Amino acid sequence: MKEKLYSDDDIRVLKGLTAVRVRPGMYIGSTGTRGLHHLVWEIIDNSKDEVLAGYADQIDVTIHRDNSVSVEDNGRGIPTGINRDEGIPTPTVVFTVLHAGGKFGGGEGYRKSGGLHGVGASVVNALSEWLEVEIHREGKVYKQRFEYIEEANGEMKVGHPVTDLVESGSTRKTGTIVRFKPDPLVFTETEYEYETLQARLKDNAYLLKGVTINLRDERVTPHRIDTFKFEEGIRAFIASLNEGKSTHHEIVYFDGERDGMEIELAFQYNDSATENLLSYVNTIPTIDEGTHVLGLRSAMTKVLNDYARKNNFLRKNDKNLSGTDYREGFMAVLSLRIDDPQFESQTKDKLGSEEARSAVDGFISDRMGFFLEENPETAKMIIDRAIESRKIKEEIRKATEALRNPGKRKRRGRRSISDKFTPPAKRDPSRNELFIVEGDSAGGSAINGRDRNFQAVLSLRGKPLNVEKRKIYEVIGPKGNEEINTIVEVIETGIGDDFEADKCSFDKIIIMTDADYDGAHIQILLLTLFYRYFPELVKRGKVFIAQPPLYKVYKQEKKQQRGSYCWSDEDRDEALEKLGRGAEIQRYKGLGEMNAEQLWDTTMNPATRRLIQVDIEDAAEAERIVTVLMGDRVPPRREWIQQNVKFVVEEE
Repeated sequence: MKEKLYSDDDIRVLKGLTAVRVRPGMYIGSTGTRGLHHLVWEIIDNSKDEVLAGYADQIDVTIHRDNSVSVEDNGRGIPTGINRDEGIPTPTVVFTVLHAGGKFGGGEGYRKSGGLHGVGASVVNALSEWLEVEIHREGKVYKQRFEYIEEANGEMKVGHPVTDLVESGSTRKTGTIVRFKPDPLVFTETEYEYETLQARLKDNAYLLKGVTINLRDERVTPHRIDTFKFEEGIRAFIASLNEGKSTHHEIVYFDGERDGMEIELAFQYNDSATENLLSYVNTIPTIDEGTHVLGLRSAMTKVLNDYARKNNFLRKNDKNLSGTDYREGFMAVLSLRIDDPQFESQTKDKLGSEEARSAVDGFISDRMGFFLEENPETAKMIIDRAIESRKIKEEIRKATEALRNPGKRKRRGRRSISDKFTPPAKRDPSRNELFIVEGDSAGGSAINGRDRNFQAVLSLRGKPLNVEKRKIYEVIGPKGNEEINTIVEVIETGIGDDFEADKCSFDKIIIMTDADYDGAHIQILLLTLFYRYFPELVKRGKVFIAQPPLYKVYKQEKKQQRGSYCWSDEDRDEALEKLGRGAEIQRYKGLGEMNAEQLWDTTMNPATRRLIQVDIEDAAEAERIVTVLMGDRVPPRREWIQQNVKFVVEEE
């Protein structure tokens, strides 16, 4: 056996910002597009802290021509004196020391803060090529610059101050400007997406009632500029989210304080078959929810059941209605402002503060109970709808119980689920992949080209149902859509109240369609299905879109053929130039034009394929897009597709 050397010298101590540089995922989640934009969120969170403290009412975000980003607020400005703990200027501490900030000391710092851990500014500095801060405070302007430096001996100086904090002029303004450029040595992608910033800042403006947020993109001419300001706050947010939907009552709005926490809730029921609840803590989106959401749901269910019994909607022997019964079509925004929130990670996706649950529960119980008594027509609508929902779901449960029964499935075998489904040879949920394929011809190629050990194929015949326009009994069950019934049975998670993400039979669910308008439409229909009925699978990163090549560029030379597959016009042009005169182009108009070997090589082989992982980065924006694409209004759908979907159109 080979001797393994393991000595004291193998133990490394990562000091200061070096730890961030070496393990960035621990601080920003990823080094892809999501992590790239998270840098901006961290700096914006600091500006929002000034707003929440009552010292700022404007935030300006600019994407500069060099793809650096600046965030400016008109708050008090970072203090510029010498920090008593570190003995250096406070701005230097803020940008170079982890767990430093105004949220730890109480006093005149921040009580209700989004920057929980005090690492945001320093993490951004650590992961940038350079960062500059400009402070306007007490009539003076101060500046300092930080850079990443790698010495000749390999030593890293991460977020190193290359200048002292210097006074550079006088001013009548107050506030802080932070400008930084993400480091391509850290990130796989450094191009900021305007639409991603636009959607997040718009949501922030809804949450910060009356605050002006400006976004400017200097990479285009003329500069693109958006300004967001909403005097109605989250009421306007709900109106925006429900635009294009049929709603059943006026927007309901509660706000107040409980146990030192400021609580806001706006909701309105629409004609959807699913719930859509957006939750925030100190304006930070909690996409994985948390204790505040548990408090809301607990209170809503209890108060509605109490009202239903008191007013004879439920009789003595009737079971209580479930929370999911009441939340069908429930569109809501919950915003909590709390001192010292305890998130479960630096990315702040889930609130863990136990006191938030009881505070929200008590507040909503009081306000919702009063609302129901004062608005009996709305109360009746909510309860009648919940009763009908339970009835329908019970019918569906009985009708589909045999399909989901493991014993019965085992006896008849998975192949008999549907003649459109070809299962993998081995049952391994940690590795297996499901390809949902458009059409029989492509399905045949996929079945023959796949790795039978772990890849399954489900061939769709025709377009799936648009679930956005349907009730749940039209989606699943005996009166439901055959294609969707098959998908539900194949992935084995159940649906609705019976949904269990851990029972999913596949590690990856891959949507594979042609690169044309029909293919894009099928993608959108399937993504809407997963967004509405299997959102946890999307959150867990299990849903993907396959990227088949658009072209094959090749050149026949004597007895062999040289060439490559191309996924874009740019790839094609580069391949043509590389092969030179005599090169030919094969355009793939559909998956069925590729034989099994080609489909495996380009689209199914894990070693060579390209996949897009579906992610709900911004739940509010996802809701708006689904409504636009799947709703009844044609003009906004056409406009969105024209702006966001690009296909190669080849002349005959």
